[in-house]
Amino acid sequence: MSTDNNKNNNNYIPSDIEPKWQSRWHSADLYKTEYDPDPSKPKFYALDMFPYPSGSGLHVGHCEGYTATDIISRYKRMNGYNVLHPMGWDAFGLPAENFAIKTGIHPRVTTEKAVSNFTRQINSIGFGYDWNREVNTTDPEYYKWTQWIFLKLYEKGLAYEGVMPINWCPSCKVGLANEEAAGGKCERCGASVERKDLRQWILKITAYADRLLEDLSEVDWPESTLMMQRNWIGRSEGAEAVFRVAGGKAEGKEIKVFTTRPDTLFGATYMVLAPEHPLVAEIATDGQAEAVKRYQEAARMKSDLERAELSKEKSGVFTGASAKNPVSGEPIPIWIADYVLAGYGTGAIMSVPAHDDRDYEFAVKFGLPIRQVVAPTDKSEIPEGAAFTAKGVSVNSGFITGLSTDDAKRKMSAWLEENSCGKAAVSYKLRDWIFSRQRYWGEPIPVVHCPSCGVVPVSEEMLPVMLPEVDKYEPSGTGESPLATIEEWINTVCPKCGAPAKRETNTMPQWAGSCWYYLRYLDPKNKEAAWSKESEKQWMNVDLYVGGAEHAVLHLLYARFWHKVLYDLGYVSTKEPFKKLRHQGIVLASTYTDGAGKYHEFSEVEFANGGARLKSTGEKLTVEVEKMAKSKLNGVSPDEVVAKYGADVLRIYEMFMGEFELPKPWDPRAIEGCSRFLRRLYRLVAEFVENGGIGDEVNARIRHKTIKKVTSDLEAMKFNTAVAAMMEFVNELGAKGASREDLLAFVKLISPYAPHIGDELWEMLGGEGFLVNATWPSWDEALTQDAVATVVVQVNGKLRGEFEAARDANQEELQAAALMVDKVKPFVEGKTVRKVIVVPGKLVNIVVG
Repeated sequence: MSTDNNKNNNNYIPSDIEPKWQSRWHSADLYKTEYDPDPSKPKFYALDMFPYPSGSGLHVGHCEGYTATDIISRYKRMNGYNVLHPMGWDAFGLPAENFAIKTGIHPRVTTEKAVSNFTRQINSIGFGYDWNREVNTTDPEYYKWTQWIFLKLYEKGLAYEGVMPINWCPSCKVGLANEEAAGGKCERCGASVERKDLRQWILKITAYADRLLEDLSEVDWPESTLMMQRNWIGRSEGAEAVFRVAGGKAEGKEIKVFTTRPDTLFGATYMVLAPEHPLVAEIATDGQAEAVKRYQEAARMKSDLERAELSKEKSGVFTGASAKNPVSGEPIPIWIADYVLAGYGTGAIMSVPAHDDRDYEFAVKFGLPIRQVVAPTDKSEIPEGAAFTAKGVSVNSGFITGLSTDDAKRKMSAWLEENSCGKAAVSYKLRDWIFSRQRYWGEPIPVVHCPSCGVVPVSEEMLPVMLPEVDKYEPSGTGESPLATIEEWINTVCPKCGAPAKRETNTMPQWAGSCWYYLRYLDPKNKEAAWSKESEKQWMNVDLYVGGAEHAVLHLLYARFWHKVLYDLGYVSTKEPFKKLRHQGIVLASTYTDGAGKYHEFSEVEFANGGARLKSTGEKLTVEVEKMAKSKLNGVSPDEVVAKYGADVLRIYEMFMGEFELPKPWDPRAIEGCSRFLRRLYRLVAEFVENGGIGDEVNARIRHKTIKKVTSDLEAMKFNTAVAAMMEFVNELGAKGASREDLLAFVKLISPYAPHIGDELWEMLGGEGFLVNATWPSWDEALTQDAVATVVVQVNGKLRGEFEAARDANQEELQAAALMVDKVKPFVEGKTVRKVIVVPGKLVNIVVG
C-alpha cells in the first residue's frame, strides 16, 4: 500500500510510514549538532556506552538504553536545548582477532561488516544520532589521539614497565585473556592454564586513588555503582608493621605487612607470604625447600581470582623459617599460601587467627596457635569454633590491654613509629592497571626500545603508529604479541639518537579507546588536536550517560582516571566526565527446554492448558526466565520485532516493560498490546481528519494532567508510567472524542517515544516540519488539580477523620464540613472550639479546650 493511500484510511502500516520518515530525517540531516551552536540555548550532552560491533548484531537489550537516551534527547530538543547525541564503535576486541586466527580474514574486514550491520539496525529503529560525529576506535585517525594520551601519561610518570604474569597455555603457546582461561582451562584446546611472567606496560592509577574516591561526591550515580567504585578502590586505614626474619641466612631481613587492626599485633601467631614473595627462596630451609617449590609451581597454575576465592579450602606450606613479632619479641612461623597475592599490599600478612575468619580456618587446618587478644565490650562469651572479628577491648596485649579497639589502634600505631618498626598507614585494594596486551588487534603503544637510550617515546609528529598489514595473526609462541614476529615492522630507528631500535610489540587493551571517546565526539574531524578547548568548554561534562551495570567498575574507573590526568594537564575543565549515570535493567527472556535438556526457540512453542508445549510433538516444556544468550535460543533481535510490528512498537514496548533500571522479562505476547495502542491512536487521528478536523473537547483537565504526568515521568526516567499515562489518555479520547488541541498535544507527547508515527500524525493534522523542532506542550497547573480533594481533619493536632470537598471550597465551608464528620464529633462535642486552622484542599485542624 502506498503512503498516500495510507493517509486516506484508518490502517496503521509501519512498513510504509517508518522508511518514509527515516528518509526525510536523513535528507534533512535532522539530528546534526552544529559545531557553533546558539550560545543562548542551554546544552544537553546525552551519551550511550558505545557498543562493541559483534557479528551477531544488536539485541533488544542494547535498544533499551538507546531508546531511553533518544527519548530524552528528542524531549530536550523540543524544550530548546542544544543537544549532542552521538554514536560510535568500541571496535578493537578479542573476538575479531580470534576469528582472524581461525579464518585468515583481517579483523578490520569483520569489524567493518559488523559496524555496517549495527548502523543499519540503529537507523531502522529511528534513533536520532548525529552520524556526522561517528567515531571508531580502530580508525588510525582516532587511535592517533589514544596514543597521544598515552604519551601524556608517560610524560607525567604514570606509565611504566614491569614484569607481571599472564595466563599462558603451554599447548597453544599463547597468552590468554581471563575470559579465555575460565576454570583454569584453555578455551581453545582445554589444556591447563599456567602463569607466565612477561614484560608489561602498567599505568599508575593508584596515584589517583584518593581523588577517584573523593570526587564520587560530585556525581549523580546509582548508589550501588558508587559503592562498587568505593569497594574496588578499597581505602583502608591502619598501620604498617615490620617483622624481621629470625635466624638462617636471611637473619634480620624485613617483612613489611599492612593491617587494619594493629591492636591485634600481640595475637599474631604466624605469618603468611605470597608464594611469589622475593624472600621465599631465601628463607626456605633445606628440609622445606622442595615442598615450597612444588607449592609455588601449583600456585602459578591459578588465576588471582581463583586464589582469592574466600570459599575455597585453604592450602599452604611451612617455609621452615620464623620471624620476630615486633611487639612481643616472640618468634612466629612463616608460611606461604596462595590466598596471599604478591600484587596486593606488601605480599605478606600477619595472621591473627583468634580475630580473622580466614586466619582462623588456616590455623585450625594446620594446627597453629590461636591467641585471643580482643574481648567483647559486654564481656559476653565468644562462641566456640569461630573468630571474634568485631571491635571490643584489648586483652593479653601488654601496654594496650584494657583499651577500646579504636584507642588501642591509635596507641599501637604511635608505638610502632616511636620504636622504628612501623607507622600509621593507608592501603588500597586498587592495583596499578596492567595496560598492555599481547595481541595484534589493538592500538600500538607509541614507544621504541633503544639499546643506548632505553625506552623512547615516539614524537607526536610521527603519530599514529599504525598496525602493520599482515596475512597471519597467529600467536608468537613466546607469549609476546603477534607483532613480535613482524621484523620489518619492529625494526626502526631511535627517535632520540637515530641508532637501530625496536618498536614496542605490546598493544593497548580494549579499555583504552573507551576511556576518552566522549571527548572525541566533541570535535571528531579535528586533525590538529584530539578536541578543541572551545568544544570542550561548550559540551562537557556529559549530562546523561546510560549503559549496562556490568561496566560499573572498570570502564568507569579507567575513564575517570584518564579524565583526571587530562584535567591536571589543562586539557579538560571538569573534574569528572559523567555528571549523571543510569544503568538500564537487564532484559530477560524465557527459555524452553524439553526433557532431554535441549533448548527450543519461541517459534517452536505453543501455549495450551496453562503450559508451554512443543508444537511438533506436544511435549511439555520447562519454562524459565534467564538472561538472553545465543546458546539458550532466547536472544531477540530487534530486526524481528521491527519486521513484524514496526520500530515504534519496539520502542514503546522497550519502555513499557517495567522500571528502566530494574531487570525485566521480554514477553513476545505483550508486544501486541503496544501495537494495539499505536493502531488505536492512528485510527483516532485518521477519523478526526476524515471528519474535517472537527472534534469534541473531552476535558481540558485530563489533557493538562496527562502533559504534566508524561513530562515529570520522562524527566525522572519513569518511562513505563509515562507510556501508561499516554495509553489512558488515548482511551479517554477514544471513548469521549478528541479536539484538535487534544491531538496536537498528544502527538507531541508520543513523538520522543514513537517518532515515526508522531511525525506522520503531526503532518496529517496540518503540522509543519518535524516534531523534534516543535515546542513541547505546556500545562496549566490549576487544570491539573482534581475538582474534588480529600481533606484531613485533626483535633488538637491528632488525626481524627477525613472528608471529600470541592477543591475550591472556602475556609468557612471546610470548617463547617469538618465539624460534621462523624468520627470527629466525639472529640469536639461539649468543648470550646478555640481556633480552626484551614489549609485549603488539604487539612482542617480544630483546636479545642
